[in-house]
Amino acid sequence: MIQELLKKKILVLDGAMGTMLQRYKFTETDFRGERFKDWEYPLQGNNDLLTLTQPEAIAEVHAKYFEAGADIVETNTFSGTSIAMADYHMEGLVYELNYESARIAKKVAEDFTAKEPEKPRFVAGSIGPTNKTASMSPDVNDPGFRAVSFETLRISYKEQVEALIDGGVDLLLVETVFDTLNAKAALFAIAEVKEERNSEVPVMVSGTITDASGRTLSGQTAEAFLISIDHIPLLTIGFNCALGAKQLVPYLETIAKKTDMAISAHPNAGLPNAFGEYDQSPENMAEQIREYLDKGLVNIVGGCCGSTPEHIKAISVAAKDYVPRKFYYQGSKQPIL
Repeated sequence: MIQELLKKKILVLDGAMGTMLQRYKFTETDFRGERFKDWEYPLQGNNDLLTLTQPEAIAEVHAKYFEAGADIVETNTFSGTSIAMADYHMEGLVYELNYESARIAKKVAEDFTAKEPEKPRFVAGSIGPTNKTASMSPDVNDPGFRAVSFETLRISYKEQVEALIDGGVDLLLVETVFDTLNAKAALFAIAEVKEERNSEVPVMVSGTITDASGRTLSGQTAEAFLISIDHIPLLTIGFNCALGAKQLVPYLETIAKKTDMAISAHPNAGLPNAFGEYDQSPENMAEQIREYLDKGLVNIVGGCCGSTPEHIKAISVAAKDYVPRKFYYQGSKQPIL
């Protein structure tokens, strides 16, 4: 279904989950809820846990993004791996966190699709990069040291992927990739699950250019990032996070010239100010994203850090008048028009 829609229109992805959850001003007590009131370790900041302790808020955020015009929302699972959950000693909750996040998002999507069948809604299972890197040492005095292995990443990602699919996601989004080796572990795990289940769940991959150097944290240029994964069957490839919409343009142009795949982009709402907050208005962000549309660079657009339903509404209005970028299904030489 989503592949067919990509032929016809530019799809809109949601904005930041974390930015919206900050508006609720949840306390440690709110994060814990009744179930985890006696948990031995601090839990405030574990946004993925809110799926279990504040599910109404998670559903409300999804609904606000759909109301703003989003075609796709992401599950509240950016840190939903055993590796990331180890910070809170909650590795044992990984399957439940991902399953419930997918289930909540899917229910909201189905409700909106039922009300507006001409505009079907989709759920992307958010798969973050984890808080460890397989390519670089965290210890400057021991450059050969690695905090995590490829195999550990693969196992961790596989657990997440299985739960997201069981929960009903329509596609998987490997996002904010700062280390392509981590992403390859995720993609390897996805391939395993797809083969075991005879599943054709579509996969998006979105890297992050960390600064004006034009490279990922592990040192790849935009072109190198593309080349290192473009042999894998993907729905889209693109970039998100770290940069604002304007700063992302040259990197989208680079991959647009080098790939026949569909391209996604969900940048930050500008660059953070001195307090780490994002000041860019919805109108200004949408105007900058219009450059992507004018140049025919993208098939899916949305927002990352600092973006809200107001930003997504402005982006949705801007995108509706444009035709999607032509792309090819991998392995095919017939353009998708």
